[in-house]
Amino acid sequence: MKAFTSVLITLFLAISAVAFPIFFWWQGADSPILYYLPWVMALLWAVKGWQQPPSTQRYFSFCLALILAVIAGTRALVGMFWYPVIINGLMLLLFASSLWQSQTFVERLARLQEPNLTDKGVRYTRTVTQVWCIVFIINIVVTTALILGQYYDYWALYSGVISYVFIGLIMSIEWIIRQRVKKYHAN
Repeated sequence: MKAFTSVLITLFLAISAVAFPIFFWWQGADSPILYYLPWVMALLWAVKGWQQPPSTQRYFSFCLALILAVIAGTRALVGMFWYPVIINGLMLLLFASSLWQSQTFVERLARLQEPNLTDKGVRYTRTVTQVWCIVFIINIVVTTALILGQYYDYWALYSGVISYVFIGLIMSIEWIIRQRVKKYHAN
């Protein structure tokens, strides 16, 4: 039951992260739902944090819950523009900091499926971790530029659609390359 609840919360968080830019784009800053959405997201992140054992993920969740509660409490919707920057910044911190550890973040994920990862596999996961760092930097730069330039319609389009297509494209390309690399090294 706990696993199902965790998946459900993650799903709602993903939907709400996409919903904010889209609602902003369609209905403008005066939409009443935009004032309630940060409260909902703060609650979801807090529950997600309580479900986690003491770990980086727990602190990540509580940090986001606190940021969103402050945004909601002050009714400063401009703070919600920075939500994608914060998420990408935290992901960049998580992935980049793992480059100085014995296992990168991507290697830890890869070892869930292949515990006996080869040296070439370890190098590959390090490269993939670096690529994801670049993706997060691109998202941070583009989103920040749109916010600072006050191009909020473009921010909504980028944050609600383009960045997710970009991430999906990178994931797809990486999956295709991984299959070819595995096949090549299997022969």
